[in-house]
Amino acid sequence: MIKKWELSVVIALIITISLSCFSFSAQCSDIRQQVLRLHILANSDSSEDQALKLKVRDRLLSEAADLFKGAKTETDAANKARERISQLQSIAQQEISEQGYDYPVKVEVAKTYFNTRTYDNVTLPAGEYEAVRVLIGKAGGKNWWCVMFPPMCVPAAVPEQEIDDILNEQQVDIVTNKPKYEIKFKSVEIFQQLKQAVSDMF
Repeated sequence: MIKKWELSVVIALIITISLSCFSFSAQCSDIRQQVLRLHILANSDSSEDQALKLKVRDRLLSEAADLFKGAKTETDAANKARERISQLQSIAQQEISEQGYDYPVKVEVAKTYFNTRTYDNVTLPAGEYEAVRVLIGKAGGKNWWCVMFPPMCVPAAVPEQEIDDILNEQQVDIVTNKPKYEIKFKSVEIFQQLKQAVSDMF
């Protein structure tokens, strides 16, 4: 039979772990609200369509270098992207045509679910993020993503905001120290996948 003090230790441990996970989850939620992502979906998984996806990516990143000039928050950045949707779509369509394809392309700013992903030395927790989505043709191929704000994937830009300018010290630690939080990232991902599955049912 388990002793009272042993039961107390187990309960205390469960409470401690739960509080720790709750705090981590809350920080992850805040991170998701401060980052704008770029999400490009290829027409298919053929080598030609995947290569085209990267051509469109390079063209967009090159010509969108000043897109978020003056943006201080994710909301500012998303609004600036919405204001220039038609321009971004024209750029993408022009590149597709120049590469000899007639695929239609759609550019939108929308909430998008992502699994835990790592870009350079930054790992972003799973969940829904605001994203600039570029859907090429049937958009049935492998996707490519990066962080548009702060402009981590816009090499020509002179970023006014770095990742550690928009996140607090604890959040920066979370996104830059993946091994330290591997188990917690997985727990958040499982929870977010369940949440997404339930949401898709209604």
